Amino acid sequence: MTTLSIDTPHGPARAELHCAPEGRAGLLLGHGAGGGVGAPDLVAATRGATAAGVHVALVEQPYRVAGRRAPAPAGQLDTAWLAVVERLSREWFHELPLVFGGRSSGARVACRTSEEGQAVAVLCLAFPVHPPGRPEKSRMSELAGVTVPTLVVQGESDPFGMPGPGHHREIVVMPGDHSLKRDATGISRTVEEWLGRILRPLD
Repeated sequence: MTTLSIDTPHGPARAELHCAPEGRAGLLLGHGAGGGVGAPDLVAATRGATAAGVHVALVEQPYRVAGRRAPAPAGQLDTAWLAVVERLSREWFHELPLVFGGRSSGARVACRTSEEGQAVAVLCLAFPVHPPGRPEKSRMSELAGVTVPTLVVQGESDPFGMPGPGHHREIVVMPGDHSLKRDATGISRTVEEWLGRILRPLD
């Protein structure tokens, strides 16, 4: 494992790199609003991705690196994320297809930046469809705006809602809630199978 500090317009971000032998793609994963890159579902997804021959970068946003728990505004998150993408694609994932992903808030960032960052696919863990108890505050437009293959892994009792399938979008429902802690093996297996399938035409 290698840890990098990466300058962004909003301060340094951090990337924890987990490399697969003969990597066929790079997967960048962002954390949730109040959590870090050690979340159980991110760890499980990393395990599944490396098993599929995909390098993984767990990306810590500048506000977390600076020790703050309250997330930065969406525009700052997206700008910092794209700065990390640019550095990693140039120095570590050169000429490899990139998959964007993350859990909760990190999944939203991945969706919003997928087109500008030229991602070939998006992995969403616990996508927060709406704030708990506020279905009228839907964020589905962020998910619906993704035009590349998308996998959403969602807890069956997630209070942040359940997205529906759509064009290019698969939904896998897991036992548990927004934390996605109950079936790490299932998450690893699901991510490994999905990455293997969607990357096969690009090999």
